[in-house]
Amino acid sequence: MHAVDEASKLFLIEDEPAVRRGGEQALRLADIPVRSFADAESALAVINSTQAELPCAVVCDVRLPGIDGMSLLKYLQQRDAELPVILMTGHGDIAMAVQAMREGAYDFLEKPFSSDRLVEVVQRARDKRALVVENRRLREVLQAGCTASLIGESTAIEAVRRLVAALAPAGVDILINGETGSGKEVLARAIHSASGRQGLFVAVNCGALPESVFESEIFGHEAGSFTGAGKRRIGKIEHAQGGTLFLDEIESMPLNLQVKLLRVLQEREVERLGGNQRIPVDLRVVAASKADLKIEAEAGRFRADLYYRLNVVAIDLPPLRARREDIPLLLAHFQRLAAARYGRPVRELSTVDVARWHEYEWPGNVRELKNVADRLCLGLDDGLPGNAAPQAGATETQSPSLAERVDAVEKQYIETALEASRGQVQGAADLLQLPKRTLHDKLHRYAIDPERFRKP
Repeated sequence: MHAVDEASKLFLIEDEPAVRRGGEQALRLADIPVRSFADAESALAVINSTQAELPCAVVCDVRLPGIDGMSLLKYLQQRDAELPVILMTGHGDIAMAVQAMREGAYDFLEKPFSSDRLVEVVQRARDKRALVVENRRLREVLQAGCTASLIGESTAIEAVRRLVAALAPAGVDILINGETGSGKEVLARAIHSASGRQGLFVAVNCGALPESVFESEIFGHEAGSFTGAGKRRIGKIEHAQGGTLFLDEIESMPLNLQVKLLRVLQEREVERLGGNQRIPVDLRVVAASKADLKIEAEAGRFRADLYYRLNVVAIDLPPLRARREDIPLLLAHFQRLAAARYGRPVRELSTVDVARWHEYEWPGNVRELKNVADRLCLGLDDGLPGNAAPQAGATETQSPSLAERVDAVEKQYIETALEASRGQVQGAADLLQLPKRTLHDKLHRYAIDPERFRKP
């Protein structure tokens, strides 16, 4: 039996053949893989085998020959405190069930229970386990490095990583095509990191520079070249000597300066504004555009010769909606950063939230996802449009808290005692070993009417 098979199965441990067969049948009809055992020793032999992983959950009778359910619970808690263990108890084992819940049992089933009840509890446990396993996997991937810049396991991002590995050491200039917020600067930094270049990574947002200072910022200027130019200024191109110059939103570069950039790309020399000296530069240029530069060139809004010079090697960065399977991994990464920044704990994600985020179109791409991570870390909802009800972190079928479960068990225990005493409060108090006044308080708290249990 392979480890992956065991990890997807539920282990059912029950010494009564009829109960065991009934449980197996109910679970299989619900498409829940199950492996059953007549005793805990047989289950532990599988769990402790060198190839087997822990099952997705365990349903175990409390009273078993040999190792009992409580002992098995303690052992499994030591192996993995987040493994859901559901205990089956007899009518007289309510106090034991309460103790088990306090010691970490996920839930309990009082015999006899319906098939629907078994399936409902088991499905909740499996969902919780799937979330735990996925969060662990995300943490492992993040801790392993996953080129912290290019996070993801989708086919689309794997293709981008392969291009980076092949092109980064070559020194060729690269054009990145991608929507706003898709991570073009992150990709450019990954190219620089993988290039082996010792110089700086210099980023320029062409869309954010006023045209009046654009030439001076990019190409530099000599003292006195224009009013206010009191001293020489080294431009971004020279500043990136030996490194990488990243030109974001290059479609916003003024047309009259595009020809000057083309000359730098072709000759690897820069001439400062107001100067006559040509300065050799050794740098790689990575340009990025959210617009289709071919269409822009055909419309006369971008120089065609510069487009063809940049488009020798291009990387298309997919939008987030084209790599939805990367959302949990990216969100885990951004949550970890947000937690460190704000001094808050990382918030656990529910399967309901992840499913909803998977369906969302993400017009703001990875940048929008990062904002969601920040909001979650600050205890807010995700802030996405149309997010009515469930808030981040909530689930449609949220498990009751330990206090709620203990209250439910205590109420059931009291009702059992009232039934045995035919509704006599004093008799029930005696059976429960409680003062009569204390029992009256609990009857009021749980809205239990003793008259319901009085029989002729």
